[in-house]
Amino acid sequence: MVSREHKRPATLLHEKFQLLRSITNSHALNKTSIIVDASKYIEELKQKVERLNQDIASTAQNSAAQTLLPVVTVETLEKGFLVNVFSETSCPGLLVSILEAFEELGLNVHDASVSCTDRFQLEAVGGEDEEQVESIDAQVVKQAVMQAIKNWSESISQ
Repeated sequence: MVSREHKRPATLLHEKFQLLRSITNSHALNKTSIIVDASKYIEELKQKVERLNQDIASTAQNSAAQTLLPVVTVETLEKGFLVNVFSETSCPGLLVSILEAFEELGLNVHDASVSCTDRFQLEAVGGEDEEQVESIDAQVVKQAVMQAIKNWSESISQ
């Protein structure tokens, strides 16, 4: 009876080592080598988890940057455009990028209201330079502002 009680834990331990050996794809035969292989296997798993966490963080960061781009609307006025840009987040440097886009189009800002503290909000009334020969379409203004936002977004993500 005593020998059965001693054999049972030894058999269970042997089965556990065989299970550990199969899970870790170990070819070792002695217990020490199986434990060493299991330890290496655990380290490999830790490295895989770390890489996956980095990939997830990177993906989340990229998608967050894409989904948080400001919303742009442009309306045609009698003599110019009403441009609205809104973002739920603060956008340091975005105002400069948008004003540079206006300048490239030859638009003068006649009136503007800007908030850059907790969120970004711009409402600007702009008109074309009187020296400008071609008339600018509202869609062209919107595309220029959207491109300025895209350029700004790429510059801050680098």
